Amino acid sequence: MMFKRPLSILCSGVLAFGIAGCDVDQVEEGQMPDVDISADPGNLPEYDVDTPEVDVTTEEKTFTVPDVDIEPAGE
Repeated sequence: MMFKRPLSILCSGVLAFGIAGCDVDQVEEGQMPDVDISADPGNLPEYDVDTPEVDVTTEEKTFTVPDVDIEPAGE
């Protein structure tokens, strides 16, 4: 119960980011299947999705970090 709210916020953020990064156009309407067993099984809608082009590069960097000495507390 305590994870519902953060999880829903995270999911909505991921969904919003995914929708904002793509151009989605529905190219065909969907159709619900008939209830009759011998009937046409139905048709799902088709979408034409144009995603943005992402160019990812890497470069090597060197960082100087401080030396940390840890002494255990005496008993």
